Amino acid sequence: MYFGVVTGSGSEDEPRGWQRLVVEPRRPAVIRNWPSAPWLVVVTVSIGAFLGQLDASIVTLALPTLQQQFHASLASVEWVALSYLLVLVASVTAVGRLADMIGRKLLYTYGFAIFTLASVGCGLSPTLGVLIGFRVVQALGAAMLQANSVALIATAIPKASLGRAIGIQGAAQAIGLALGPTVGGLLIGVAGWRSIFFLNGPVGVVGLVLAWLLLPRSRDLALRVRFDWLGLGFFAPAVVAFLLALNVAANSGLAAPLLLLVAAAVLVGVFIRRERRTSAPLIDLRLFRNLDFTAGIASGLLSYLVLFAVLFVVPFFLEHARQLSATRAGLELGALPIALAVVAPFAGRARDRIGARIPTVTGMLLVGVSLGGLAFADRSSAATVVLLAAVGAGLGLFTPANNAAIMAAAPREHSGMAGGILNLTRGLGTAIGVAATGLVLGVRNAERLHASPHVVTVGFQTCMVVLAVVAVAAAALASLRASPRPPVVPSVGPEAAEM
Repeated sequence: MYFGVVTGSGSEDEPRGWQRLVVEPRRPAVIRNWPSAPWLVVVTVSIGAFLGQLDASIVTLALPTLQQQFHASLASVEWVALSYLLVLVASVTAVGRLADMIGRKLLYTYGFAIFTLASVGCGLSPTLGVLIGFRVVQALGAAMLQANSVALIATAIPKASLGRAIGIQGAAQAIGLALGPTVGGLLIGVAGWRSIFFLNGPVGVVGLVLAWLLLPRSRDLALRVRFDWLGLGFFAPAVVAFLLALNVAANSGLAAPLLLLVAAAVLVGVFIRRERRTSAPLIDLRLFRNLDFTAGIASGLLSYLVLFAVLFVVPFFLEHARQLSATRAGLELGALPIALAVVAPFAGRARDRIGARIPTVTGMLLVGVSLGGLAFADRSSAATVVLLAAVGAGLGLFTPANNAAIMAAAPREHSGMAGGILNLTRGLGTAIGVAATGLVLGVRNAERLHASPHVVTVGFQTCMVVLAVVAVAAAALASLRASPRPPVVPSVGPEAAEM
């Protein structure tokens, strides 16, 4: 069977008929020869980044509506979000490894197709069970997009401009995150909950066409070897057990998920032993010998924990302690992703000029100071908006520089694997952040339905202090980078490796 790149033309081995569906097509000559062609890759990938974050924030907003529509319990409806997260996080690293062997463009393009079709299926779902089933398929498509998005940028853009490119992609993600609640609220109010899934249809079709026409064929692929199915068999259940443990802990306390945590730990231990011994691992553990890569992954995990914990706990505080409406709370919270989107492209440029250490350390220190301010500063809307914007600016400084440093530290033939690990940390950070803040609020009795504004405020202050400490820890990890300045690599034309 044909996969990936075909070189040459007119040979007897050139694919025909259905075989063309599993071969990456060449871009039109006018695109290949255009000097700015690599930046079309960034534009195309940013559409997928925007769509993914928009979908995530919209679906979370729709859960109360889905509970009423299907006359289901909250625990059942939560699986609309949880099933997506479990499948995405468990599969994204494996998809990245597979893409490194058979073609990143191929899997990214078909990821758009699967995500779009599954979104339409979600919108047409007659029952909650069918909806959850389509969410699982949608998550597989999202994994194909996310595992390859940063990898496609890293292999198309010269390293000297990598930070700027990833900054643009980070801005697209932040805009999707910011628009999600507003767009979702309007769509649900005007056209019902099904419209939030149908929205992905036209956007997905545009992304699919652009990916097919504008993305370059894969190069610097890893050798095709037998896929590590046994490693995946240990890794995926370990991730699922860990995420389920976090979900149970957030709802039932620390003791409830003990068996799940033990199972996750055992499976991780077996997985690491397997990866050290196999010649073709699912995750090449040698990547973590590079200090830039390891420091980036560890600090990145903590940054995502902080981001999604803040997005979870701030609306809770604004609505229950300050008695704001959901709309007003959403507007104030929007200062964070908007600031992130504004700062991210400039931070990417800064990384290209001065390296990743300064923007990443400065960014997370700014986040820590701002979270401390949120804990103890004036409770006025103006102060809250300013401090949330400062948190967003700090994360905007950190994220593109950190992601670019991670991808630059990984060999090009492992770009998909590195991108998969990077997106794994985003998913884990999301789950840990929400679970951790839920636990803190529970310890302070602030999560109770009729908790007083004072109790909620004390719980919020505790969360902010804890998250400030986490942000400072992320800054400390980011400071361990071995390379203060990125290497300047001569720009290679887009046709250099696309035959």
